[in-house]
Parts: sequence; C-alpha cells; structure tokens
Amino acid sequence: MILTLILLGRLLEARAEAGTGEAIRALLGLQARTARVVRDGTQEEIPVEDVVVGDELVIRPGEKVPVVAAVLSGSSPVDESMVTGEPMPVIKRAGDTVIGATVNGSGALRVRASKVGADTMLAQIIRLVRQAQASKAPIQRLADAVSGYFVPVVIAIAVAAFALWYTLGPPPALTLALVSAVAVLIIACPCALGLATPLSVMVGTGKGARAGILIRSAEALETAHKLDTVVLDKTGTVTAGTPALTDVHPVDGFGKDELLALVAAVEEMSEHPLATAIVAGARQRGLALPEADGFDSVTGKGVKATVDGRTVLVGTARLLGDAGIAPGGLAPVASGLSAQGKTPVFAAVDGTPAGVLAVADTVKEDSAAAIAALRRLGLEVVILTGDTARTAEAIARQVGVAHVLAEVLPQHKADEIRRLQREGRTVGMVGDGINDAPALAAADVGLAIGTGTDVAVEAADITLISGSLTGVVTAVRLSRATMRNIRQNLFFALAYNAVGVPVAAGALYPLWGIRLSPILAAAAMALSSLSVVTNASRLRRRRITQPPPANGADQGGGPR
Repeated sequence: MILTLILLGRLLEARAEAGTGEAIRALLGLQARTARVVRDGTQEEIPVEDVVVGDELVIRPGEKVPVVAAVLSGSSPVDESMVTGEPMPVIKRAGDTVIGATVNGSGALRVRASKVGADTMLAQIIRLVRQAQASKAPIQRLADAVSGYFVPVVIAIAVAAFALWYTLGPPPALTLALVSAVAVLIIACPCALGLATPLSVMVGTGKGARAGILIRSAEALETAHKLDTVVLDKTGTVTAGTPALTDVHPVDGFGKDELLALVAAVEEMSEHPLATAIVAGARQRGLALPEADGFDSVTGKGVKATVDGRTVLVGTARLLGDAGIAPGGLAPVASGLSAQGKTPVFAAVDGTPAGVLAVADTVKEDSAAAIAALRRLGLEVVILTGDTARTAEAIARQVGVAHVLAEVLPQHKADEIRRLQREGRTVGMVGDGINDAPALAAADVGLAIGTGTDVAVEAADITLISGSLTGVVTAVRLSRATMRNIRQNLFFALAYNAVGVPVAAGALYPLWGIRLSPILAAAAMALSSLSVVTNASRLRRRRITQPPPANGADQGGGPR
C-alpha cells in the first residue's frame, strides 16, 4: 500500500509538473512546418528547415510566416499576438519586416527571407525561456540551505523516535518503534521544498514569453518585484522616436492645406528628418504637391525654392531674418509650440510671413496609461534623456512624470543610475538605443524595448518584444505574482514538514493516543508535493497584462 501510494503521488506530481512546461511546448507549436519558396519561377513547398537566407517566399492568406523576412510586394494584416502579445493585427507592406510564427491575414505577401533557423525571433525566444527556466533565483538559496540540513535532521528525528518508543513505549515496543521511525522517514518530503522555486520560475518565465516579455534569468524575474524606481529613456521609449507633423498655423490669407502644400513641395527635395515629417504629414492629408524649382539649402537655417512662381522660404526665424522678413505675430506662436516640446518651422511666401508649422517626436499612444499604471504599483517614474530640459519637461507633463533628468550625455546615463542606487533605490532602466546599453547594464533590472537595437537588447535582463511601455507594467506584475507564488510554495512545504514529522514521530500519542500509520504518511507525502505543483500551476491563470487604454494619450514630441 505504501509503495502504491508513493508511486501514485509521483505520477500525479509528474503530470502536474509537466504542465509547467506548457509554455515551451506552445512556443514550439507556433513554428511553421513548411514554406512556399519561389525557385526558377515556380512555387515549391519545402520543409521550413530547408529555407536559406535570400530565398523568395510566398505567404498566402491564413498561412503562418515561416521565417523572419522582408516584404517585397503585397499588403496584408498580420497577427503578431503570439510573439509580441499585442492583440491588434499589424498591416504589412513592401519594405516592412514580418516575424516567423506570426499569422498572415487576408492578403498575399511575397517576401525575402532574412533570418532562418536559430536566428529567427521565435528560436531566440525559446532559447531565452529555456535559459531562464534552467537558472536559479536567489530565493532558491533559502530552499537549498534548508534542504542541506533536512535529511540529517529527519534521520536524527527518526532515530530518536525509534529510541523513545523502544524504551518508553507500550508493548510490542520494537514494532511500534520501527513503525514510528518508518513513518517519519516516509512523511518527510524534501521534494516539495526542492520544487517550490523552480516550478514557479518555469511557469512565470513561460507566461512572460507568451505575453511578449522575455526574461533572461530567474534572478531578473525575482529582482523586478523589488523595484521602487523606473527610469525611462525618452526617445523611442516614451516617444515614437521619429518626428511627425503636429501643427499648421497659417497667417490670414493662407489656408492650412495651401500653406502645407507649398512647404511640403519645397521640403520634398530635402533629406532632413524634419522635411521628411512635413512631407509625410502632407501626404497623409491627401494633398497634391506642386513642383518646386530652384531649390537651395541654407546650412543650419532652412531651405528655399520657387513653387508655382512663388518664392517660398522654410526654416528657422534666422532664415526669415536674413531675407529681411520680420516674423511678426508668428514669434509668440512659435514660442508656445517650443514650450510644448515641439520644433517650430517658419514659412514665408513672396517676402511675407505665411505661417509656422510644428514637428515633434510624438508620444506613444499608450505611454501615459502605462506610466499611470506604474505609479499605481507604487513605483516612482523618472525620464532620463540627452534632450533639452524644455523638451523633456514638455514630454514629462504629457505623460504625467514629475522627475526629469535632462541633457544627460550618453556616457553619463549609467552614472545617473548609480547615483539613484546610492540613494538606496532599486532601479529598473528602460531603453532602446545603443547609448542606453551602459545604463541598462548598470541598473538592478535592465528592460530593453524589443524594437530597439540589438546592443540594448543584449545588455538588458528583460526584453519587451512589443516595444510598448505596458510591457514594463506586465513584467513588474509578473515578478510580483511569481514571488508571491514561490513564498506560498515554500510555506506549504515547510509547514507540512513542521507539522507532519512530529505527528509521525508520535508527538500526539501521550495526549490523545494518536499514532500515524506509514500508509497515511505515504499519502500525505505525495499530497504535499502535489500541493506545491498545483499552486505553481495556478500562476498560469493569473492575469498580468494591462488592458489597452480607452483613449490614447495626448500627442506631443521634441525637437530634432
């Protein structure tokens, strides 16, 4: 009976423990099995393992994307939720990148493979999840230390129980002493103690991967729950990282579309990022751009050209001043735009002021909601940027951040992180650029925006695949839920042994005449391990993701 109960317990434990590896199996199941390759002008279906970099592939509606590839032609919504955790499909067009294991929507795409095999994002995700699940969290040291004393202590208790029952117990003393000693050895369960931490880590890291949160190690997963300060890089993290046209303020006599069309016609011939933003803004409004002649660039000031026989100047106030044109009423408008962290662009037509436009690095639509959620979790949020104080503070106001560290050189960002740590803070750094890598490495937990550079991702402890700050909220929630689960497991394991071993030794016999049969001890031992495994599995059903905001955050940005 004892052997049967122990084996049954081990079977139930093994089945429940196998469930904690569901994340890896689910990720492996996402992989496409075949790919449709175009070779010698014909389409051929081959195993995905045979695809090589440079192969041209056709992805039909509803099919999985087999590898990381660049779109050559076609347009289609692609469901990336299984990799990034974002529920809304993303429209992919020529020039965009599609990720392996995502699902193509209603259109057909022709793509060229750029990463295959172990280099694909899914393969890297699986590797990182396995690496994290195999690592040890610092709290595991407590369980290891207890386990190191556990066996000799239990053996000593069993020997003491045998001796007491043999010398002081009723007849048949030898039988009772032997049964008590065996019951102590059977009910003692180091398995539950050993399973308490690694099972929760396996479930937590797997759950994170399915939500688009890649955790490099169990130590990072544990440390994240201790964070009290989150430092955010501005460009590419809080903001989109690319300038966009935000405002058009014409003077009397010009319409918004008329002014924008004239300015965009001139800027279309410039390679400057601000010019690109203005042209893109005009095209988004569906404006037809006239031809510009006589284009001339004035370094550091702006550009000028002739459009439909009219001389158009676009640039700074200095450009207009050099041409003898007084900004007039445009100066207060430009000053107000600058106060909002936007870059004003002056325009003049035929020697008179025509208006002012504004270009800014716009705030990501979910940044404000994510920062508000971080504050609700009790975290202080800091913006760290090399941009001007005026721009940084304007962005901070839009997203609700009170503490700003501006005009910090890239090489000094890590110093700012260490300064916060010397103040006794546990700091998480969120960034996406090469210049953020030292700060990510210096922080207690570095969180890299997955859409950023490879250097930043390699320097970080946690990677947010979706590129959204809501991933930081999810990571902190996941860490807290995992650590709470680990503590519950350790409590179950320690409390079980603290109660079960004395009862098995006969501690209740002098008071109530209660003795524990080895058969019941075997059943209790099996149930103790099963309770730990079951509790760890509860973490899979825990909600950790942040619902999308009902209304996007206000748009804003900063200068070039």
